[in-house]
Amino acid sequence: MALITSQPKHPLLNQITTVHRAIPRLNKTVIGLGSFTNNVKAIKVCNFDPNPRKLTLQNHNFKKPATTIANAAYSSESLVPPPEQEQCLLKNQRRILLSDVVVERERKVLFGRKWNSLDVGTAGVVVAMHVLSVFAPFQFNFHALCVALALYVVTGLFGITLSFHRNLSHRSFKLPKWLEYAFAYCGVLALQGNPIDWVSTHRYHHQFCDSERDPHSPTEGFWFSHMSWLFDTNSIIERCGEPNNVGDLEKQPFYRFLRSTYIVHPLALGALLYAIGGFPFLVWGMGVRIVWVYHITWLVNSACHVWGNQAWNTKDLSRNNWWVALLAFGEGWHNNHHAFEYSARHGLEWWQLDMTWYVVKFLQAIGLATDVKLPTQSHKQKMAFN
Repeated sequence: MALITSQPKHPLLNQITTVHRAIPRLNKTVIGLGSFTNNVKAIKVCNFDPNPRKLTLQNHNFKKPATTIANAAYSSESLVPPPEQEQCLLKNQRRILLSDVVVERERKVLFGRKWNSLDVGTAGVVVAMHVLSVFAPFQFNFHALCVALALYVVTGLFGITLSFHRNLSHRSFKLPKWLEYAFAYCGVLALQGNPIDWVSTHRYHHQFCDSERDPHSPTEGFWFSHMSWLFDTNSIIERCGEPNNVGDLEKQPFYRFLRSTYIVHPLALGALLYAIGGFPFLVWGMGVRIVWVYHITWLVNSACHVWGNQAWNTKDLSRNNWWVALLAFGEGWHNNHHAFEYSARHGLEWWQLDMTWYVVKFLQAIGLATDVKLPTQSHKQKMAFN
């Protein structure tokens, strides 16, 4: 889940820099990432046994085991490994603060490379929304706050977590087309990109999770996984190839329309808010709300692969993080999600708050959501730690 878009297809919009992450149609070799077929690394493992040994980690289907500092006496749920393991890091590697996750190949995006026009446009929109938010204390009123909170639910819950993520990316349930399209339109107003590009990037994330081909893994740096990957608009095509994983959406005219006219819709919402409530509505309904939903979405990519615990053996870095779950309408139960990608429910325990699941359950109760998928007991046994 992250800010992504493509160039507008309508000829009148070709001169407008889009706000989302570009997936250019280019045939390029992978730059600076090395071979993806030789993903075998020998990592020195320290133990209390004075005799060091070697542990070989090898990718299978491009999925990489959790990149941690291994130790026989170290619990996987602990946030900080024993100090003896500090010396186990290989050269040019470092451990993320309060985590066992190792940055193996730090990716520098902001400096030391050539930016294209889409890189500048994407960064410009993100910066503009943050700058607009700075006016919030000086433009505060109760009605503007209510608008921001309402749009937080409409665009964040209905649009991103329910529609873009669980419905479109993973097909966890089915909706009538009119309702599916309505929720997808709410996601467009979150200014995180059109559905086709958002879903494509997210599916690639699951396909290549925490490997060198993952679009946003903390093994390349925390801030890279959080947001800076957005500003390198060629990286996805370089890592993953042509976006051929969204044929189910591309064949539908509605989603092609949203891709070609994407930027118009958030701009129209901003104009409407300004017409109704002036600058305070624009600041809170667009600036504050968009920045808030941005960082909550991005925390699922970053924090939920760095901090928390793993309930299931997913062989990646995904974690269950309760505070991200509270902010992101249940998306923070991320290890649960990676274990059972198809599941409409992420908070699998009764105490794991999952607002998105509650909405899906309500829609199912009134007959609007059908074919709701949940993990089976046999699948849970298969994914459990031995």
